[in-house]
Order: sequence, then C-alpha cells, then structure tokens
Amino acid sequence: MIRLVIADDQALVRGALAALLGLEHDIDVVAEVGRGDEVSAAVVLHNADVALLDVEMPGLDGIAAAAELRTTAPGCKVLMVTTFGRPGYLRRALQAGAGGFVVKDTPARQLADAVRKVAAGLRVVDPALAAETLTSGESPLTERETDVLRAASQGGTVASIAKATFLSDGTVRNYLSSAMGKTGAKTRAEAVHIAQENGWLL
Repeated sequence: MIRLVIADDQALVRGALAALLGLEHDIDVVAEVGRGDEVSAAVVLHNADVALLDVEMPGLDGIAAAAELRTTAPGCKVLMVTTFGRPGYLRRALQAGAGGFVVKDTPARQLADAVRKVAAGLRVVDPALAAETLTSGESPLTERETDVLRAASQGGTVASIAKATFLSDGTVRNYLSSAMGKTGAKTRAEAVHIAQENGWLL
C-alpha cells in the first residue's frame, strides 16, 4: 500500500481528493492537513510514502513544504497539485524536490496513476505545463524586485510597500520601475499580474 498524506487548504477539495484516492486498492490516505507547516509532522507521524501538496497554502506554501520534506522525511516522495498551472511554479517545485506536478482538474484515474508513478520514483509532469515552462524561461526578477512586487500585489501606496519591505520610498520606486521594465509592463499592477501569471511571486 502507498501511504499518502494530502495537504490542501480547501477542505472540500482535500476531502474530495481523499475520497477519490481512498477508493484505490493500493492507496491508503493516512492523513489530511490544511496548512503547509503541518505537512512535515504528518508525513513523519504516519510514515508516508507520498505527500500530495497544493501549491498555495497558509503557513508554508507547497513548494516550501516540499523543500522542508527533503530534510525531515527524505524518503517521502512529493506530488504537487495546483489550480493554477503556472510555469514558474513547476520549475520551482522540481527544484524543491517534487517528483511530479499536475493540475487539479486531472481525472481521478490519472491522478491515482501519478501517485503510483511518483511513489515508484518516476517523474510525472502535466505535458502542457512542461511545454509552457520550457518556452517561458526563468524569472527575470531579482529577489528584491520579487519582494517589492509581492508587497505591491496587496495594493497600497509606495510608502506602505516601503514599510512592508523595510526599504526607502525611493528604493521601492526604483525596484518597481526595474520590474516593470523586465516584465514589459506599463503599470505596477500590470507587472504584478504578469509576474503572478508566470508563477514568479509565490
């Protein structure tokens, strides 16, 4: 039996995934958690073989949780599942040690097969997303530009972004201007949108 931990912050989605995968003869859903910072403890406690992780969760996002598992439970394989098939997410998930990456509308049978393949040490990636990732390239943003755009995604003034990122107003303006140039955006909001669509802001 493949011992599976499911992590998703939406209780309805988490329950549906557990119910569907629990019907499989060789998959045992041993735990369900709603936060990324609960993943490691659940995996270790239940000696899980595979962790099925949503990308966007409170506490820790799924990619950070996958990276943490490399230390706390290196024998546990990771399958990322997301509503948003963003190329930047896929690249970062694989770098964090995930063995697979699929979107949530994957049919139940294919999802179960993905769990089996990842458990066996194989790599499973949504083909359309893989192709998009190959053509999209790495994020052009520096770590600081990413921080500033992430803060800008919450709305607010330059002063509020500066306060959130511990930078001066002028430095924030410079980073925003640079990020707009790199993304080809005409406005701050457009730069945020482009970066989010590419999965650069998680």
